[in-house]
Amino acid sequence: MDDDLHRPLGQNRRGAEPRVALTGRQLTAAAVTALALGFGALVAFGPRGPLDGKLGGRPYALSRIEPYQPPPPEPAAPPPRQEASLPPVQSEAAAAPNGSDHFATAAEGEMQNGVRVVRSTTGGGGVNPLIIEIEPASGVRMTPAPDKRVSEKGRYGVLPRISPEGARPMDVYSRPFVASAKLKVGAPRIAIVIGGLGLNARSTEAAIAELPANVTLAFAPYGDNVAAEAARARTRGHETLLQAPMEPFDYPQNDPGPHTLTVSAEGVEDLHWLMSRFTGYAGVVSFLGGRFTADEKALTPALEEISRRGLLMLDDGASPQSRIGAVAAKLSLPAGKVDLILDQRGTPASLDAALAELEGLARRNGSAIGFANAQGWAITRLARFARDAEAHGVAIAPVSAIVARGGVAPAAGLIK
Repeated sequence: MDDDLHRPLGQNRRGAEPRVALTGRQLTAAAVTALALGFGALVAFGPRGPLDGKLGGRPYALSRIEPYQPPPPEPAAPPPRQEASLPPVQSEAAAAPNGSDHFATAAEGEMQNGVRVVRSTTGGGGVNPLIIEIEPASGVRMTPAPDKRVSEKGRYGVLPRISPEGARPMDVYSRPFVASAKLKVGAPRIAIVIGGLGLNARSTEAAIAELPANVTLAFAPYGDNVAAEAARARTRGHETLLQAPMEPFDYPQNDPGPHTLTVSAEGVEDLHWLMSRFTGYAGVVSFLGGRFTADEKALTPALEEISRRGLLMLDDGASPQSRIGAVAAKLSLPAGKVDLILDQRGTPASLDAALAELEGLARRNGSAIGFANAQGWAITRLARFARDAEAHGVAIAPVSAIVARGGVAPAAGLIK
């Protein structure tokens, strides 16, 4: 039979049609195209879409094409932070031997480098700002304290002493007096001593910051931060003294405080305790002490110890019965006496009058010593007087420049 069913495979009697051979790449392209068409149908006619009602629930998918957005430019790197260049200051533990460039405290480092750094006390855990003040160039540098040449360890702390080479604390720690070129040679000198420092933080800071450096500051031994405050005063260029409480006539009803020097005490243990409260002072000034300073038997051992340790002695002038000057002369102890208590009446007008009287004494005698307690209103008026003194032809001098020097010549180049 000659029909399509019985004709041999591969034969076409009517003429064979040409066969097309597909390559592997073409087969792959065809498969991808088929898949794409299938997915397109699914997208267009899928369920739950805009064509759902028309396509009988057949599945479809939607895709949103966003326009291309270039990425934002990266922020510029901040410039490197410029840190203030300050000389390094060593910690409290660093030694300061013999006035070298190593500082025992940060305060001494500030003083030696001519800067004052005020650290903010704003509280909280953040970084507190620093205010840096450049000190005026006075040409005077205070020796850092304690200086090991004139220091020794005592029962209660560091005590002053005369070095094996003969250096005295009164010479090492006193502020040098340099006469102004604007003053006449031999111009009268006035020393102003401010006492009671260390007992009240506000008045202590006011005295240290406001008073000119030639004003001498006397610290009571009882303040909680007396050592740091006395060091701060020396950083600002002030000469310092230790106020030693002494027995008054109405003791113990009027009790100056612990370790008061009394007529009944034997030895110098109380004096050593007082001397150990801070360092760097050039001498001792009496506080009260009407009964004690009038009793030569009780007074002599104390002044002997002060002399043996190379300090000066200043009588605060409160007691007319005081024997400090007489006993000091016997011991060749450098000593002086306050000529006028400036704030005795406690009013601004009386203080101004007392300062005018003190200036008159200095003009008549060549020098005079005035004393006042650390009170805010008094500090302001004393600071103004001290700043204006040069215009009046008077020099404000540290008290060590007026107290008798015990026969020791001043250092070369310094006027004492």
